[in-house]
Amino acid sequence: MKYSWAATAVASSSLLANTVFAASADDWTNRAIYQVVTDRFALGNGSSPSCDTSQKTYCGGNWQGIINNLDYIQGMGFDAIWISPVVENVQGTTTEGEAYHGYWPQNINSLNSNFGSADDLKSLSSALHGKGMYLMVDVVVNHVVANPTNTSSVWPETFDYSLLQPFGGSNSFHTQCFIDDYNNQTDVEQCWLGDSGLPLLDLDTENSTVVDTMYSWIKNLVSDYNIDGLRVDTAKHIRLDFWPDFASNAGVYTVGEILIGNVTYAAPYTNGLDSVLDYPTYYAVYDAFTNGTSGNMSAIAEMVTQAQDQYNHGTFYVGSFVENQDNPRIQSTVTDQSIVKNAMTWPFINDGIPILYYGQEQGYQGGNDPANREASSRPLPLVSLWLSGFNTENKPLVTHVKTLNAARKQAISYNSSFLTTKAAFISQSSTSTLAVSKPPFLALLTNAGTSSSASWSIPSSAGLYTGSETLVDVLTCETVTPSSDGSLSVSASSGLPKVLMPAEALSKSGSLCSSQASGSGAVGLKSLGVGLMGAVVVGIVSGMMVLA
Repeated sequence: MKYSWAATAVASSSLLANTVFAASADDWTNRAIYQVVTDRFALGNGSSPSCDTSQKTYCGGNWQGIINNLDYIQGMGFDAIWISPVVENVQGTTTEGEAYHGYWPQNINSLNSNFGSADDLKSLSSALHGKGMYLMVDVVVNHVVANPTNTSSVWPETFDYSLLQPFGGSNSFHTQCFIDDYNNQTDVEQCWLGDSGLPLLDLDTENSTVVDTMYSWIKNLVSDYNIDGLRVDTAKHIRLDFWPDFASNAGVYTVGEILIGNVTYAAPYTNGLDSVLDYPTYYAVYDAFTNGTSGNMSAIAEMVTQAQDQYNHGTFYVGSFVENQDNPRIQSTVTDQSIVKNAMTWPFINDGIPILYYGQEQGYQGGNDPANREASSRPLPLVSLWLSGFNTENKPLVTHVKTLNAARKQAISYNSSFLTTKAAFISQSSTSTLAVSKPPFLALLTNAGTSSSASWSIPSSAGLYTGSETLVDVLTCETVTPSSDGSLSVSASSGLPKVLMPAEALSKSGSLCSSQASGSGAVGLKSLGVGLMGAVVVGIVSGMMVLA
């Protein structure tokens, strides 16, 4: 019997509403994540009100707004999103503004009504799964928040504990003290974040009742809303041996925030959680690209090599990023577009799971919080992202991201070992250049900037090429050819990055440099491995498709 693809696609898409995604860490490795601050991304009614984000107040973004703009996200090649924490937060104004970001939970058994209803969150999950995409939810486990009820600065402060659900009384929390020594791990884990104006009440995760509550809560949250992965906030502020059972109860990929530049400190958390946001490498990358040619690109290689050696599962499960809601955007420091493109290339060519922070593709330039939680591509210190209109025309960084996502999907398709092959670094004579080999990729990065040229030398001893290949820079579709001994010399004008792939790794029928391609695969910019086309059916369980 013959089947038409169109008929099969229609029938299959109707099943996707009930799709179960086997969202283990391994399943996340072929994904690319688009991070949104829910309140700052889009309004569900499509309106575009002004919002002075410097005031740290709610702007009105919600889950329906995300649903309405999934095509924008997927159109850039992303097949997963990471959204702000979803539970009910402290109400009204605090000394630090409103809880628009979601990191000040008050009742973990209720949702944040500013973002929508339970049905809205379920609809978001369903809409994502209908497109073959994953849902990652940010969760806060370390603390809950209530405004103090006393008017003095005497500790311990007093609170209306009835607001802090389901915890209740003071015995659910560590004794009030604020962290003043980050070299003292007991202080880090048992003292409080915040200050006397807005203290973050530190949950006593040595208390078995609290522990059982949190394990039960995360299991139910994941199940109730069909969540595929979790980003765990402030994970270093909870004892290490809390995390294995937490992750087990979650039953999905878990990636923890360990905000530190020290690999040795971060590494033990990869034994309890699946992995961590790769902050140590982030700091090396940020420093390398925001300090001109004095930035040390080789420091990136040194940090990654440490992480590959020390993290459980190496760096294959880490979240790789160059911007997020807690750190200044690249363009707050450097606006040279060649350097920006180099920095943005990094997450897509290394071992980790690439994460793009919303608005980076639109050229956002916000500095530290709250400036980095914009909602507009306009060069103003206020307003909101939706005023950019989600425009993709004449947006060089949007095109850059699309191409990087397409190239990564093509690399995964071409090399079955791509996701389990460690990135290797080929030493260069200049600390302003970096050469990263992850076959079929050879990524060549520089911090030289638009007014400079850069060059890279790949010796034959690297063993990458035989001399008979044609290599294509997928960012420009220009070709280069190794010497007969397999060595390679490459120069770049205007300080632009290069991502080289063998022509045979590219598809003549695809849209990624198809004129230079000599391969026969079908993956390209038009078929990025997202949505129905990107879902690989591996089995049927209880009448529902299970996708890997």
